[in-house]
Amino acid sequence: MIVITLTKVPQSLRGDLTKWYQEVQTGVYVGNVSARIRDLLWERVIKGIGTGEATMVYSTNNELGYQIKTTRRQYQVVDFDGIPLMMRLNAETTPVKHGFSNASKFHKAKVMAHKVANKDHHSAVHPLVAIDIETTGLDVTKDRIISIAAVKHSGDGDPISFQQLIQIDQPVPHQITELTGILSEMLTEQGVSLESALASLRDFIQQFPVVGYNLHFDASFLSMAFRKLDQPDLSNQMVDLMPVVKKVNQFLDNYRLETVLAEYHIKNSDPHRALADAKATLSLALKLIENGDLTI
Repeated sequence: MIVITLTKVPQSLRGDLTKWYQEVQTGVYVGNVSARIRDLLWERVIKGIGTGEATMVYSTNNELGYQIKTTRRQYQVVDFDGIPLMMRLNAETTPVKHGFSNASKFHKAKVMAHKVANKDHHSAVHPLVAIDIETTGLDVTKDRIISIAAVKHSGDGDPISFQQLIQIDQPVPHQITELTGILSEMLTEQGVSLESALASLRDFIQQFPVVGYNLHFDASFLSMAFRKLDQPDLSNQMVDLMPVVKKVNQFLDNYRLETVLAEYHIKNSDPHRALADAKATLSLALKLIENGDLTI
């Protein structure tokens, strides 16, 4: 059994806890999860508590059968012959950064070590290319690529962009036009053949590592296109950012690109447009590298 009490914390933190615990009274959450999930949720509490306070009591193998963790500045958890006691301090101690468990302290030290090791790493990052495509649907065997975009970060100067509309022999579905803004007429007038677009893409990305968000989708369509043209697939290192984000942000409401970009304070000027999505994906990759969460 686990009980967490919260006082004056952000509403977003309360929402996160209700995914795992039941709120039996305002600010009081009860649940029964594994020790690993319990510690991860406590870290989430520490991270998102703001100026509020929290206390957690959970079952463990000691004299009382439970352990206590708290962020309350007026109290300190002390161990008295194996028994956890809440000792009230005579005077409020100097405010400290929240984080009282050994696991939390270790996690923060690890994060700080990453940041120190990766100081100025953004400018020294190895070259990489972010790609994104738009298609007529989700079925790789039936639907077609209608737009390809890529943004190259070489480490010197501003990123370089590549974008190409692709001609197809069928109308663009209405729902795809609504989502992407791409009309059949645009493909006819401005598009090139799939063979030409793929050749230009290969020349653009060269042997740079390729990053994408939910990259499996883009890569599967590109692989199918190369196969149809009887050409070899790309041999570049392919890095999908979605599993990286899922590993370091385990409490997002969802992992759609727009949600993840908002979490990292990255603006996407034109969502569901290949070039804008590629630019945003590159910014996300660089942010993950800067934070020490991604190595390429």
